[in-house]
Amino acid sequence: MEYRGYDSAGVAVLDGGGALTVERKAGRLANLEAALDTAGRSSFAGTAGMGHTRWATHGAPIDRNSHPHRDGSERVAVVHNGIIENFAALRAELEAAGVELTSDTDTETAAHLVARAYAEGDTKGDLPASVRAVCRRLEGAFTLVVTHADEPDLVVAARRSSPLVVGVGDGETFVASDVAAFIEHTRDAIELGQDQLVVISRDGCEVTDFFGEPAQGKPFTVDWDLSAAEKGGHEYFMLKEIEEQPDALANTLRGHFESGRIVLDEQRMSDQDLRDVDKVFVVACGSAYHSGLVAKYAIEHWCRLPVEVELASEFRYRDPVLDRDTLVVAVSQSGETADTLEAVRHAREQKARVLAVCNTNGAQIPRESDAVLYTHAGPEIGVASTKAFLAQIAANYLVGLALAQARGTKYPDEVAREFAELEAMPAAVHKVLSTVDQVRELGRRMSDAKAVLFLGRHVGFPVALEGALKLKELAYMHAEGFAAGELKHGPIALIEEGLPVVVVMPSPKGRAVLHAKLVSNISEIQARGARTIVIAEEGDETVRPFADELVEVPAVPTLLQPLVSTVPLQVLAAEIARSRGYDVDKPRNLAKSVTVE
Repeated sequence: MEYRGYDSAGVAVLDGGGALTVERKAGRLANLEAALDTAGRSSFAGTAGMGHTRWATHGAPIDRNSHPHRDGSERVAVVHNGIIENFAALRAELEAAGVELTSDTDTETAAHLVARAYAEGDTKGDLPASVRAVCRRLEGAFTLVVTHADEPDLVVAARRSSPLVVGVGDGETFVASDVAAFIEHTRDAIELGQDQLVVISRDGCEVTDFFGEPAQGKPFTVDWDLSAAEKGGHEYFMLKEIEEQPDALANTLRGHFESGRIVLDEQRMSDQDLRDVDKVFVVACGSAYHSGLVAKYAIEHWCRLPVEVELASEFRYRDPVLDRDTLVVAVSQSGETADTLEAVRHAREQKARVLAVCNTNGAQIPRESDAVLYTHAGPEIGVASTKAFLAQIAANYLVGLALAQARGTKYPDEVAREFAELEAMPAAVHKVLSTVDQVRELGRRMSDAKAVLFLGRHVGFPVALEGALKLKELAYMHAEGFAAGELKHGPIALIEEGLPVVVVMPSPKGRAVLHAKLVSNISEIQARGARTIVIAEEGDETVRPFADELVEVPAVPTLLQPLVSTVPLQVLAAEIARSRGYDVDKPRNLAKSVTVE
């Protein structure tokens, strides 16, 4: 689970005899492992325990801010994902009562509040009731896992707007933010709903709401095994996941065309609901946002519907115009992205319909949506999205075809033809992957560049943005993506001798006018001394004289080109990062699932 956070790590173990043993260290998991070896692993023997890898929100990533946090008596231990938004008021309340806090975190307040609830009042001596009482006071998004030295056979966990799943094994039970944590031990899991709490004991688990009323989690079976979360012989997970993209695409498309019709996974919207849609918003963050930009081109072309693509973090703060005939497509790999989840909730409050595109079965965003399309890309461990991004693009195309089908803007045979073209894309991506040695070598030569610009037109523009993002994430380089037509309106001032500029070319057949204009753009930047790296369709000889480096990709329909042109940019960013000595899977300051706003 280190991919979810790696600023610090810690463990707490109950030995059954009243002792609570804690060790925590700033930095990567290896630092904690070394501390455990120094302390002696035998001192951490027990029957219940918890561990946490942190991505810092409140407080610097140093030892005293690492999880687990304890109360003043060191009887209660707490780990926490998310942000407790009213922690400042709670901290002031505790300090006024004479409690001394030893960290800068919001999490420590929860440990002291649980300890106080356990020691007094109606919840005295009742750990689950104490945790429920504290959860009712907390504001924000949080998953808490709590232990108490006086309750050695209990672990209590609770969630609000932050992921939590239960693993049900043979004589053992797990709680985690992701099934990857326990898949080696069991595939049987339970997803907890909003504002639910689970008590883990020797007898199994019991789920309630925050008021103690019995509640039902949703059982499910994980359909992938441990090997899917291992590197498979690759140096990094990301390199493995780049190679897995043909399978991710095929799995995303599989089962979505039956009896001549596009079908979604969990469609709680009728064809009439889709016909009534008069406007589409796509809300997402990061790479998922770029997949939404591609979706805009496809949906507007196929459905003749206006589409707006919004950064989820901005969506609800600008008062967007939504109503019952608005469809909001929420795209999130984890299904727990805090900004996107809040955008979904805002849309629902405005009576808009919501369709989720998600890679995680049973996550919060799908649960709160009217329809779901799962991408089935499998677990993505590398922080920088690769196979999940391509799967999101494919899923967005399916959404567009489902809308076109329901609205009648495409005949059934046209929908079938478009889907057949999508089905050919895994083979096209496989062909790209078989020819990327040139890109790897190019990446090694580009590793000393100070900046890189990316240009594109039409669907090539979102690809340029994604290429720039990958380079920022992995190689910590200044990189910018531009719509090529905007070059002369300011960005051309950045062009200087030797500056690498990556250009994503449209097909000379599908978009001949745009192709000619982009050739002119390349000529302009080459004349000013830039070094041009051109991603172009096989057989496009017209662009060769303007390319210092030409990377060829298979000829595919214009709207589908991002599925092949993105891949070389992923490989390029990864190779530059490796050459610069950086950890490709765990770029600094980033976490895989951003579950805080």
